[in-house]
Amino acid sequence: QVQLVESGGGLVQAGGSLRLSCAASGRTLSTYTMGWFRQAPGKEREFVAASRWSGGFTYYTDSVKGRFTISRDNAKNTVYLTMNSLKPEDTAVYYCAATQSTNWSSRVRATYYDYWGQGTQVTVSS
Repeated sequence: QVQLVESGGGLVQAGGSLRLSCAASGRTLSTYTMGWFRQAPGKEREFVAASRWSGGFTYYTDSVKGRFTISRDNAKNTVYLTMNSLKPEDTAVYYCAATQSTNWSSRVRATYYDYWGQGTQVTVSS
């Protein structure tokens, strides 16, 4: 069992930056694929970024490529989402998720992940 707790959300102006953290307890994250998703009001939860359990592979949805970076610190059992050049359309509740599944091809699907955090609100003002 893995417990995930996100932090780092807040209110920022367009063009600003935030770094979200996802701290895990219960298990080490080094064997988990980690994902970040977001959900805006009235919209479905959407994939943002993923970090594969090995090999250093990462993957991003097109709308955040070049602006967001997913990283992990296995010693701290924490995964980060660094968000730069934020836009109002990035406003959403951001969730981190974890899975031990090795089917990397399914990384963008919410159903691929077994464990979820409670979410952290990110609001970008124009």
